[in-house]
Amino acid sequence: MSTIDCDVLVVGSGAAGISAALVAKRQGLDVLVVDKEPHLGGTTAISGGWLWVPGNRQGLSEGDTREEAETYIKALAGESYDAGAVHRFLDLVPEALEFFENNTRVEFHYPEMAPDYQMDTPGARKSGRALTVKKADARMLKKHRLRVQPYLYTYTVFGYMPEIGPDIATFLKANRSLRAFGYVLRRLIKTWLERLLLRRALTRTNGNALMTRLIATAGDLDIPMWTSTRVTEVLKDDDGTVTGAVLSGARSATVRARCGVVIAAGGFSGSEVLRSQHFGHDRRGDNHVTPTVGHQGDSFFLAKDHGGVIDSTPHQPAAWGPVTVWRNLRGQQRVFPHLRAFGLPGLIAVNRRGHRFANESYSYHDFGVEMLRDSAGERDTTAWIIADRKAMRRYGIGYAKPWPMPTWYYKKVGYLVEAGSVKELAERIGVPGDNLERTLAEFNADAATGTDKRFHRGSNWFHHFKGDIEHKPNPNLAPIDTAPYYAVRIQMGDLGTYAGLSVNDRNEVRTATGAAIPGLYAVGTAAVSVFGGGYPGYGANIGPAMVFGYQVGRDIATHAAERSSASQTA
Repeated sequence: MSTIDCDVLVVGSGAAGISAALVAKRQGLDVLVVDKEPHLGGTTAISGGWLWVPGNRQGLSEGDTREEAETYIKALAGESYDAGAVHRFLDLVPEALEFFENNTRVEFHYPEMAPDYQMDTPGARKSGRALTVKKADARMLKKHRLRVQPYLYTYTVFGYMPEIGPDIATFLKANRSLRAFGYVLRRLIKTWLERLLLRRALTRTNGNALMTRLIATAGDLDIPMWTSTRVTEVLKDDDGTVTGAVLSGARSATVRARCGVVIAAGGFSGSEVLRSQHFGHDRRGDNHVTPTVGHQGDSFFLAKDHGGVIDSTPHQPAAWGPVTVWRNLRGQQRVFPHLRAFGLPGLIAVNRRGHRFANESYSYHDFGVEMLRDSAGERDTTAWIIADRKAMRRYGIGYAKPWPMPTWYYKKVGYLVEAGSVKELAERIGVPGDNLERTLAEFNADAATGTDKRFHRGSNWFHHFKGDIEHKPNPNLAPIDTAPYYAVRIQMGDLGTYAGLSVNDRNEVRTATGAAIPGLYAVGTAAVSVFGGGYPGYGANIGPAMVFGYQVGRDIATHAAERSSASQTA
């Protein structure tokens, strides 16, 4: 087996890993990135691509303050609040964003409206904290053009991924507006032609655009990025300092990393063993489906042999996101994360008893918390999205596209259930018919007046952002009263873990005693979340991933020099 020398070995190629790699390279270090997956970009590449980063220039210009941000985060974290980690994060935001804007191909977009997820919580703001990136032309990737992780196909519109914002809003109007239909048709035709001629579309949006820009920068800097290459062991010297790793797969080698190893290989929501230990609803390991890429717990297992431990202090161990799981006509499993669908007018969620149990316009994370609470003690965590003909034709239900798309395929693969009456629908999905009829009668009475007396759906800016802003009097409410009726089953999924490797204020992995493992770092969902189990807004995972990735890349050589100086003095 060959031996390779570098300064920094980065394990994982998502936002956290590539950010650390870019900053370290800009410091003049020799960097190697490895990823066990066949593509680069990790879960970030299939995400919305937002960053939640209070203290950015837009927020400051709008009057956002450090005190407001801390107040908001503290309210969401509760007893899990880590003041030191939060202060470090907020301190680093301006410096990190300045680096990416001035030293990479990343071009941030500062949206006029991007409300925090819990607008009724002290310190929340309507805008100025969440930002995203401009769409990217994949030709900037050059030889890496086909190496970026493709979109989660179920989340595209026939292969095209609408940008969050005006783009997706126009797509939602395509069956009601000739201008919107033309807009959508042009984008679909362009996508299909490029896929036919070039294998992948050139226009990249959302998280794929972010990773396209970051990976293009890594390519510009000649950073080696090895895929289908797994780290099987992290190596230490006699003094206990991490010095490299053993690789297998497409590239088998021993790597000697002078400054250290950065673990950015994602969380553990794809590991049945770790889920059963840390997810209260999944003690058997079969009550959870994750759409994440590569989150099989490698980050923990690599650190475990050297004393690394999972910090499970966040009151929620993951960023929850309800999903629907089914098999296509070829028998392949498909997953659709419901991040927005049932905040739209004319859709509600009911439990196995046929009752509403939460505000459907909550964020996917907060709705997931309520879904877990409602299913506590049950064998499975499950619920149903209910809609009628009007909502189905106007908006669709998640993966099931609206009119003029026919519904036969979605019914045939088991994604969508249809019935001619509420009673029949209840029977087909196994909930009490009388309960479901009463639930709809109560909801419809409120929807007619535009006021949800039970759960206050549509009562703040974030709710409206998830709904149809042109629908009156409430962007989130419409009666469900026109046959046929539809249902889609949802269960629990996630967007990444919040529990993760315990780290100190330098992002060094810690042991159970709190001692740092010198030369070993963890960032992104590999490490414990800075938000203590709360989900503050768009980009709650990617924001800290890039900020703390920046910190590690900036400081890793300094830490190595400190260790060398200390050993010489001793």
